[in-house]
Amino acid sequence: MTLNELFQYLQDNSGFELLDGSPQESIDKAVDGSHAHPIAAEIIRAFNDKAGDAGAEATLDRIEAVKSLGALRLKYMADDAPVEGFRMVEKIITTIDAAYNEEALSQRGG
Repeated sequence: MTLNELFQYLQDNSGFELLDGSPQESIDKAVDGSHAHPIAAEIIRAFNDKAGDAGAEATLDRIEAVKSLGALRLKYMADDAPVEGFRMVEKIITTIDAAYNEEALSQRGG
């Protein structure tokens, strides 16, 4: 799945405003620090870093996508971390699973 596809799915299905413009614009804003939502920017940067800074057409498989959020998940599990960050990261992880499940089903014709 490309970052374009994944980001759009997460935007449409997570209940969070992940994108700040198009997926590529959101990557650019997350990298340069101008993204409207700081936690979303961290999530986007984590995916982008895992994809080798290759942009919105880069691909990630399910395991890479989930693993890319490992450090953020730990950060937001800390006692002094904002609960909003924890909720967002956890919801994004479960929504990643749904995205890849739907992709697998569509590839099988179901």
